[in-house]
Amino acid sequence: MRQRVTRLRLEQFMSAFAGSKTPARIYLVGGATAVLFDWRDSTVDVDIKIIPDSDEILRTLPKLKENLHINIELAAPDDFIPALPGWQERSKFIRREGSIDFFHYDFYGQALAKIERGHETDLTDVKHMLEMGLIKPNRMWKLFLKIEGELYKYPAINPESFHSAVQNFVSDLQR
Repeated sequence: MRQRVTRLRLEQFMSAFAGSKTPARIYLVGGATAVLFDWRDSTVDVDIKIIPDSDEILRTLPKLKENLHINIELAAPDDFIPALPGWQERSKFIRREGSIDFFHYDFYGQALAKIERGHETDLTDVKHMLEMGLIKPNRMWKLFLKIEGELYKYPAINPESFHSAVQNFVSDLQR
């Protein structure tokens, strides 16, 4: 049975890559970010994005799932909404283990994906990002406008609803 992912398990997950020979970046997303920033005590899984794709890293993941009793998913905001311009440059460095650099996936990308999904836990995470100064409402709105024309590539998204959700979220913050 898989267990919830705590800070300790996240630390163990990252440390497990110390012997990796393949240079790569692993971006932590969602609940993993929330746990590392102490917004939550735990999360259901570790969502990651790996750049570049690496067979060595991908082959490591099943063993880590079993050894740490955690769920690991290849999932990032750009799987659900268009990638924001400059997302890699805005991603916050966490640490290096061997030849692997760990980052928090761009907070603006995470925030917009969470707003699009609309779950209460997600919206609470976005509020934490705002409180910590990790995102700014006006910049989030401008970045949304840059990807709005690409929403047709994501048929699960209702562009009008997403536009309204982001606009309302930003408007509420500015009151």
